[in-house]
Amino acid sequence: MPYSDLPLPDLRHYVSSVSEPDDFDDFWAATLSETRSHELAPVFSPVVTGLVTVDVYDVVFQGWAGQPVRAWFLVPANAEGPLPCVVQYQGYGGGRGLPHQWLYWPSAGYAYLVMDTRGQGSGWSVGETPDPEGSAPAHPGYMTRGIGDPATYYYRRVFSDAVRAVETVRQHPLVDRAKVAVTGGSQGGGITLAVSGLLPDVVAAMPEVPFLCDFPRSIRLTPKDPYTEISRYLKVHRSEVARVERTLSYFDGVNFARRAAAPALFSVGLMDEICLPSTVYGAYNAYAGAAKHMEEYEFNNHEGGAEAHLPVQQAWLKAWIGG
Repeated sequence: MPYSDLPLPDLRHYVSSVSEPDDFDDFWAATLSETRSHELAPVFSPVVTGLVTVDVYDVVFQGWAGQPVRAWFLVPANAEGPLPCVVQYQGYGGGRGLPHQWLYWPSAGYAYLVMDTRGQGSGWSVGETPDPEGSAPAHPGYMTRGIGDPATYYYRRVFSDAVRAVETVRQHPLVDRAKVAVTGGSQGGGITLAVSGLLPDVVAAMPEVPFLCDFPRSIRLTPKDPYTEISRYLKVHRSEVARVERTLSYFDGVNFARRAAAPALFSVGLMDEICLPSTVYGAYNAYAGAAKHMEEYEFNNHEGGAEAHLPVQQAWLKAWIGG
């Protein structure tokens, strides 16, 4: 795929036009207050996997509305804490998968929590967390579920779960509460930005090719799913454009980036057809944390740096928190 977005010098100076609701902070303060009114009640159950270099736990904690969320927790075998920790969020359609898929970070000496995404996990990896909430009529997929109102939108629940995942791992005795970083690719990158804006005390954020950013541009220019779920919805619901864009503004990674303080390592594929480079730069350029870096993969599509990006992340994170 050749370049189809802005030239690189323009990307590096691009400013998103996404609007910010006047009650953005109040909305999220109320959302997290409601979520935290339910007991977190994390349970870490040891799992026999046959792996000898890591210890694995099946985790259940209470997320949005006290609804159970599943995760894996992996640590180096026979580890003694406290350990720095990485919390991982999933790309669109994926679940927490299987424990042996997640060996990199615990093999590097970190504690590692891999969160399921409610309702997902049948696209490219298995998930086990249902989404008990219903919604008004929606386009197939997750992008338009409850999109008529920020209070009912699907990602309100997902982002609340993601905050609770950090709070869960901080309760484990092997984890250094002051050294919890968050990461994820695509949808997981968008979730990472949300958490970094909602929990300014995370020690670092590593959003890879982040999705859920600069919605006004993304839903008009991006040629591929999942953003086109929204454009196809609006093709039918012609009178709801302003209403939908208002809802999306509460969940836009650009608005969360404006509130984030942690050091951040972004990545972008300059030939990305799903998360256009300009939308990634829209979030990056808005990111409020002073210590930020963009890793550019010039000839890559939505995979970004893929597996080659992991050592880059490890070296960068080690410089900040050790491990």
